[in-house]
Amino acid sequence: MKRIVVTGLGAITPIGIGIEETWQSSLAGKSGVGNVTLFDATNYETNIAAEVKNFDPKNFMSSELFRKTDRFAQMGIAAARMAVEDADINSYLEAKHDQVPVVIGSGLGGSLFHEEQIFKLIGGKDPRRVLSSSVLRIAPNAVSAYIAMEFKLKGENLTISTACSSGGNAIATAAQLLELGIADVVVTGGVECPITPFTYAAYQSLRVLSKGNGKIGFNTPRPFDKKRDGFVLGEGAGILILETYENAVTRKAKIYAELSGYSSNCGAYHMAIPEPNGEDAAIAIENALKKSDIAKDQVQYINAHGTATKMNDIAEAKAIRKVFGNKTPYVSSTKSQTGHMIGAAGAIEAILTVLSVRDQIISPTINCDELDEECDINVVRKKALECKIDYAMSNSFGFGSNNSVLVFRKVD
Repeated sequence: MKRIVVTGLGAITPIGIGIEETWQSSLAGKSGVGNVTLFDATNYETNIAAEVKNFDPKNFMSSELFRKTDRFAQMGIAAARMAVEDADINSYLEAKHDQVPVVIGSGLGGSLFHEEQIFKLIGGKDPRRVLSSSVLRIAPNAVSAYIAMEFKLKGENLTISTACSSGGNAIATAAQLLELGIADVVVTGGVECPITPFTYAAYQSLRVLSKGNGKIGFNTPRPFDKKRDGFVLGEGAGILILETYENAVTRKAKIYAELSGYSSNCGAYHMAIPEPNGEDAAIAIENALKKSDIAKDQVQYINAHGTATKMNDIAEAKAIRKVFGNKTPYVSSTKSQTGHMIGAAGAIEAILTVLSVRDQIISPTINCDELDEECDINVVRKKALECKIDYAMSNSFGFGSNNSVLVFRKVD
């Protein structure tokens, strides 16, 4: 099978615009959580979220494109432009434009614009008030389509929607296209902007959101902590340029890390509740190790799904223990900083895992003051930890019992 490497990264997150700002904020343990400002959350039970600040879409696209896209598409296009520039691959894309696929994960699509149009219809009761561009802005594949149009990419164009595992599964699907010889370069990742009135209320009704303490800078979410009370909804976009190793070497590209393995499965257990013993997640982890052709003791770090909900954290901890035994790798949940970005989560966390491999350092799990006894794994807390990382894993588990696991390897 062909070796697959990461040569470009782009990120729009609640803790930074761009890769280096996001990475340095993550290492510093910065929280992107604050009060909701994207809509009036006065009447909600909780009013906290991890919003992206200081993002101006017009810095990354024309005014015309800005006017006809939803916020989630704007972030996806911006992150893709960052990744393409980071990989220094513009000339390759121009020459091979008909051979480059785009594979993007999104769980919800253009929810902001969707809700705005519904409110407009209900308020005026006139169907003609709904804009003709609504379907195009709402469509989950708007991101992959607009990225293709921006860079004239005419390869396969796919959108993966498996809830919170969408970003991870998109990256795995992109890797398969490379392994099969369909392409030598793929643009991939995940995007989500779910901080909208209806979507926020829906997650609140599921009783999965943290209530925090109502102040900006409060200590939530709290993955693996004894007092955790749910996740904080976040937004953002993460895009990676994946290439075959041979193609990257031929064009003398910088290489962040190698994607040595991946896996995905479905636990077929419940639409919203994880399998309590983590059996399906453990199988996904084991399959990713087999794909990487490595032993479990070669993995030094796991970027956990770590949502900070009671059941998810316990199930994931059990899965990790099933595979790795009593001596687990170092584990951290960067959702403690960025919030839970749903379809973008797996992509952003893959990026942070890649950077951990590059720099041999692990981002901390902030807010984890007292580790839950039922989450007896080796959680990195309080501050970043420098250590040797030859192999690192990124877990993404989503509604519908969907599991995605990625394994990255250090490349000298």
